[in-house]
Parts: sequence; structure tokens; C-alpha cells
Amino acid sequence: MTSQPIDVRVHIEDDRTGTTVSTLKRALADNLYYIQGKDENFATLYDYYMALAYTVRDRLVHRRIKTAQAYFDKDAKGVYYLSAEFLIGRLLLNNLINLGLYDQMQQALKESGLNLDDLIEREEEPGLGNGGLGRLAACFLDSMATLEIPAMGYGIRYEFGIFDQLICDGWQVEHPDNWLRFGNPWEIPRPDYMVEIKFGGHTEVLIDESGKSRVRWSPRVTVFGTPYDTPVPGYGNNTVNTLRLWAARAGEDFDFHVFNAGDYTQAVAAKTFSENISKVLYPNDHTPQGKELRLQQQYFFVSCSLQDIIRLYLRNHDTFDAFPDKVAIQLNDTHPAIGVAELMRLFLDDYELEWNQAWDLTRRTFAYTNHTLLSEALEKWPVSLFGRLLPRHLELIYEINQVFLDEVRLRYPSDSSKLARMSLIEEGQEKQVRMAHLACVGSHTVNGVAALHTELIKQELMRDFL
Repeated sequence: MTSQPIDVRVHIEDDRTGTTVSTLKRALADNLYYIQGKDENFATLYDYYMALAYTVRDRLVHRRIKTAQAYFDKDAKGVYYLSAEFLIGRLLLNNLINLGLYDQMQQALKESGLNLDDLIEREEEPGLGNGGLGRLAACFLDSMATLEIPAMGYGIRYEFGIFDQLICDGWQVEHPDNWLRFGNPWEIPRPDYMVEIKFGGHTEVLIDESGKSRVRWSPRVTVFGTPYDTPVPGYGNNTVNTLRLWAARAGEDFDFHVFNAGDYTQAVAAKTFSENISKVLYPNDHTPQGKELRLQQQYFFVSCSLQDIIRLYLRNHDTFDAFPDKVAIQLNDTHPAIGVAELMRLFLDDYELEWNQAWDLTRRTFAYTNHTLLSEALEKWPVSLFGRLLPRHLELIYEINQVFLDEVRLRYPSDSSKLARMSLIEEGQEKQVRMAHLACVGSHTVNGVAALHTELIKQELMRDFL
């Protein structure tokens, strides 16, 4: 009698995706042993937390792959939410509830001699947000997954959060929020999707083979963005979307020749410069160096994200004709507003579209959420800084501004003061780029964070743009 072969695939799927108490217990034990490299004789509470987190993540990943395949097969329109913050909070409890695994996991742990509440307390809170803006972004991601809307969040994988606060002798003392020091079981590195980001340098006009003028940007510095994916499950369904965060890396971490010459600090200078970009949430911008770093951060994650969005779009399309029909990009406040100029740069310089087509596609793709009614609080950048760090983008902003102001002149020929109020460039002793104006001009829709807020934007802050 011939024995029947064992169906290993079914057994593995059951272990990695099953939801019964017995399967969860076996998965916990396997992850403790093979991921943490411990058994029950040496495991700490943190080891058990990590084993639990990976057990939950396995089930998230299974649903995420199924979700991504469904989106691809249907060529579904995607919502891409760009935000400098995502205040997502601890993920273990939220993921258990959304996956419908809370009761089963609590029982599996109890039968293993563990308490779920104790393990939940071992999780570090991700240092990815500071307040309402970041919480709004996180809530939108949860809501879109629950509503089964194809969506992806994009931001920065900050190595340190804004800060940890301690009170010593009645005074606030700030310490680095080193939330990644023990690792992050929820994220999945995607080094194969790494993209290149340019800073500084100069531009030059070239004539291509067809006789058309093209602009080439020769940067002073190049860094690379590596994405890390965090699954975002919907509540009570099988949909799992993604939060994709970018970490900055140097093109060459180490200059061996400079090191051998004895300049050990300069040998790792490129690595230091690059990694500073994703080091801290909201670096102090009271100094010129701090201002420059903030602008570097904003451009870095926006350029990474737009290059990634275009890559995803081109999987199903040969031209950009359907881009606004398949891609919706939401700007969460002005931090990602440079995306308007960056998408234009990608369309014009990398994909060689004509200016009018590129501008039409850009304006039909972006939407902008405003977070403040105080005009003095709207983000502005010195033209000198912009030109030094992003020379090609400053050129494009001036081109966009010229086209926009020509439209304003046609509509309001006798109101010269309106031109000054609406211009993307604020005149003065030091010229400034108005990022909120750039976001408005480059978007098809502008909203506030509530219906009343939106009405006040229309009546007060941006009434010239109606």
C-alpha cells in the first residue's frame, strides 16, 4: 500500500493564517522559537509580545496580498494620502479588534499562561505624529480600509519621534523618542522599491533629438528613499491597505579612500547628511540649518511617494492619459504641497510630456486639506533657500505662477491688488514661496477639516481663489 503525500501547503496556510485558538497557540510557539530564537525557559515578556505581534502580522499580510491582487486585477482608482504625520498609536490591540481575533487570541494566551493586557503594554507607540493633523491622517487610513476604498498612506519613517517628555523639578525635560530601539514587528522593508532623490546643483536646457528643449537637473547631492510598509486593516472585513513610510539612505554610506587618508569623519559625511533627513519628527526650524532640513524632509517623502505612485500606475497603463482617473492624491496640509511642482517635474523632465498636458493632469490629480485659518501660520519658504535646495522646482513654480496670474488678469483686469494677494510668490524684503497658494492652484478641490472650517476658508482665508 502506497502512503499518500502530506499536503504541506495546506498545513502551512493553516498555521500562518488560521484563527482557531489551537492554531493561534501553535503559531505563537513557532514565532517565539523561530523569530525570537527563544523557548519558554528563556523568553521575556518582550519576546512574547514580539511573537504575538508576528502571529497577528502573518494574518494581516495574507489579507494584504489578497487585497493588493484584487486592486490590481480591477485596475481600481487609488487614493494616495500624503502626510508629514501619522499618529497611528499602538497597533496590536487595534489589529486584533479589526481582524476579529481579540477573543480567540486572549484565550490562546490564557491557555499558554500569558495575559494579553500585559503584552499590549510592551508595545512602543510609533513616533510618527504629534497632534490633530497626524491623528486625522491615521483615522482616514482606518476609515478607508473599513469602507474598502483602495488607498495608501505615504509619509516619513522617523527614527525618533518629536520627543519624550519628563518633568524634573517642575520643568519639562525633553529626551529623544527612540521608539525603534527594539525593532518594529509591524513594518515590512521594501528595498526593491528604493528611489533616488536629488538636492541642490543646477539646471540646464538641452535640445533633444526631435528639436524640443528639455531641462536637465544636475544635483549636488543624491540620497535614496527606502520604503517600509505597515498593514492597515479595515474593521470587520478582509481589506488590508498600506501605510508606506520612507527612510533616507546615502548612495554610498562609506568613502573608503577618504577613510584611508585619515579623514574618518568625512568618510561617513554622506551617510550622516542623508540619514538626518528621516531622523527626527519636526526638527527645530529656528536656525537656517533647521529650516533647510524641514524642506529637505518635505521634498524627500513627497518625491519618493510620487515616484512610487507613478510606478504603480504604469503597471497597468502605457500612457498618462488616464492618470487622474486612476490616481487621487490628497495633500494633508502644506507639508506635501511641493508635490504640485514635483509631479510637474516628473511629467516634464522624466516622461517628456508637454507642459499643458502635464499641468492639466496635475491639477486633476491633487486635492488639498487646509488645517489653519491664520494666514500668518500658512507655510512659506524663502526663495533663496528654495533655489539653492530645489532649483528645478523654483523654476517650475515661477512658470506655474505666470500661467496662473495670466488667468487672474483675464478675469479681473482692473484689480491689480488681487494679483499680489494671489501670487505664489510673496514680495518683500525677502521673497517667499507661498505653499498654501501652490496647493490651491495645483488642486481641483480644497477643503478644511470640517464643514464649518471649509466655509470659513471660502469666506475668509482663500476668498480670492473662488
